Amino acid sequence: MANEQVNTVQEQPNESNQKKKRSPVFFIILALLVIVGGFFGIKAYVHALHHEDTDDAQIAANVSPVISKISGYIAEVKVNDNQFVHKGDTLVVLDTRELKIALDQAEAALATARSNVASARAGTEAAHKNINTASAAVAAADAQIEAAKVNVWRTTEDLKRYENLIKDHSITQQQYEQALAAKQTADRQLQVLQQQRNQAAAQTGAVSSQSKATAEQISVSAAMVRQREVDVENAKLNLSYAVIVANADGVVSKVPVQVGQYIQAGAQLFSIVLNDEKWVVANFKETQLSKMVAGQKVEISVDAFPKHTFEGVVGSFSPATGSVSALLPADNASGNFVKVVQRLPVRIEFANKNDSLIKKLRAGMNVVVEVNLN
Repeated sequence: MANEQVNTVQEQPNESNQKKKRSPVFFIILALLVIVGGFFGIKAYVHALHHEDTDDAQIAANVSPVISKISGYIAEVKVNDNQFVHKGDTLVVLDTRELKIALDQAEAALATARSNVASARAGTEAAHKNINTASAAVAAADAQIEAAKVNVWRTTEDLKRYENLIKDHSITQQQYEQALAAKQTADRQLQVLQQQRNQAAAQTGAVSSQSKATAEQISVSAAMVRQREVDVENAKLNLSYAVIVANADGVVSKVPVQVGQYIQAGAQLFSIVLNDEKWVVANFKETQLSKMVAGQKVEISVDAFPKHTFEGVVGSFSPATGSVSALLPADNASGNFVKVVQRLPVRIEFANKNDSLIKKLRAGMNVVVEVNLN
């Protein structure tokens, strides 16, 4: 027992000596860790003072919707998913049978309208001829009336002379009666000619009115022809819409339409992502925008290419936050108000357009952007 106590007493100083020997190393390591941590912390703080970053950003590109301008059944689908197409390439063909029938009907209606114009013009020409004939008849009646008036005057004078002669018994009663009959016949002939002249004048007025009505009918028929011509052009235009073509070069998105499917006019069938330009839309918090201006340099890191850094520049700022552009924007005037930090879309352009990897970028890819505020 005594030996064990002695050994215990001897071991205790050795442990305390070891602790004393380890203590400087521990503090040195702790100091190094504090220094290194402080260095990186200060570096990160200084970096944060001159940079703003966000991971709420995506690649954006021009997207052209493929929209049908008419309703109809799909006859052919000429493209597949992710296929590259050129401007003017045929994408979808609609059934044209009903459209061709509509065009035939419009052309037939146009032919009928044109024949109506020709008929109206022929009627107008005939009315003009009738007017000339009626006018000639009136002129002839006027001439006959003048001749009849002369005959009335002559027979009247003859009757006066015969009246004086009959009183003196210079002529016979028969001769006097013949003069009286000639006078009465001349009067009646004048009356008949005047009535005929009035009838001819009335007929001339009727023919003139008919001519005016026929002339107006030409205008109506001409307007109808113009309307039918528009109908034909509209039918031809609708027939041309049956072939849906690409508006620009690009890559077709998913094609969900099938042959035999009925589509409505104005319906979007699918989209074409254009390859002419790409940019980044970064949604920065409103508290990050105080020192951010257009033209500042940006470092862009794409998740798909983690080892490559793209060079960019701040292009422009959206005039409204994302919540304002939402389908159902928040209305702070109603309900309970909860303040939420808003995000503003910022457009960032690629500075190096010759970077070969830009062509591999696809709209919607996630990126991280870091704006240099200096």
